[in-house]
Amino acid sequence: MKQISARELNQDVSAAKRAADEGPVIITDRGKPAYVLMTHADYRRLAGRGKSALEALRPPGTLLLSDEEVEDFDRFIEEMRRQPSSLRVPEDDDE
Repeated sequence: MKQISARELNQDVSAAKRAADEGPVIITDRGKPAYVLMTHADYRRLAGRGKSALEALRPPGTLLLSDEEVEDFDRFIEEMRRQPSSLRVPEDDDE
């Protein structure tokens, strides 16, 4: 999937539109994905499928968790943090 910065988009909108003809274009803001530019036909196809845009755009094989699974994982992490330090794996001090 093509990626361009917001600055590049502002400098050459036509190039971004041509890229979107080939597939969705991620537009970054300060280096982080912020927007997706796509053709109206692609948008209509995505909107009519019953999939969310996130599901449609995520790379194949990427794990997508339900809200319940995320909450379970968060609870697990909190429980692990409450364990005595002798049971935890030491953190790297490389930072």
